[in-house]
Amino acid sequence: MKKSNLIYILPNLFTASSIFVGVISIVKASQGHFIDASWLILLALVFDGLDGRVARMTNTTSQFGVEFDSLADIISFGIAPAMLLYFFIGHEFGKFGILVSALYVIFGAIRLARFNISTAKADPNVFIGLPIPTAAIFVSMWILLFNKYALEGYAFTLLLLSLVVAMLMVSNFRYPSFKKIELDKPLVFKTMIALVLVTSLLYLFSAEGFALIVFLYVVYGPLRALRTLSKRKIHIKR
Repeated sequence: MKKSNLIYILPNLFTASSIFVGVISIVKASQGHFIDASWLILLALVFDGLDGRVARMTNTTSQFGVEFDSLADIISFGIAPAMLLYFFIGHEFGKFGILVSALYVIFGAIRLARFNISTAKADPNVFIGLPIPTAAIFVSMWILLFNKYALEGYAFTLLLLSLVVAMLMVSNFRYPSFKKIELDKPLVFKTMIALVLVTSLLYLFSAEGFALIVFLYVVYGPLRALRTLSKRKIHIKR
């Protein structure tokens, strides 16, 4: 292989790292180390975000990389959180716990397949359906909260929330992608200050902060749809 072609390996290494971390998360969950397993899913998200950005920065995007990234997502953000959910509380509910974990993986795979075939003609600023990495972080962060505050009595609620999130992945709700955010110069400084403050709060209240941010993002899609529907009804009445 030519030295100039070695750069093509770099983004795929990040993708492979995402898979590796996802597998470790599954192992940790099976051993009862739920905190480690949850944070490992977040680490997988970091690697997942880096692979695409590195590929674009180095101009090494390829069809192989796209397919590899999609397969990595189903492992790190599909199977890993589903197994974490099952080992954490799903096993206590018998077949229903198995069903929720299975549907999460199936709907996640459908979400990825739909995304892959619609990428070329889709609006780059919008996701149709909840992205599978967001769903994975939702599940893992709320498991951290349930573990931290000993909310075992609400375990069934967590299963239902996970099922709702799974269905949101295959919904037609629109979510912002943040891929092409353009800020005016006056807003850059304010945005930087806001990000520093948010990061500081996440440092102090990591699980709570991430859980809240992801929760707000998850409910944005349905709330946006309700707002649009209400505007249409008002317009029709007029």
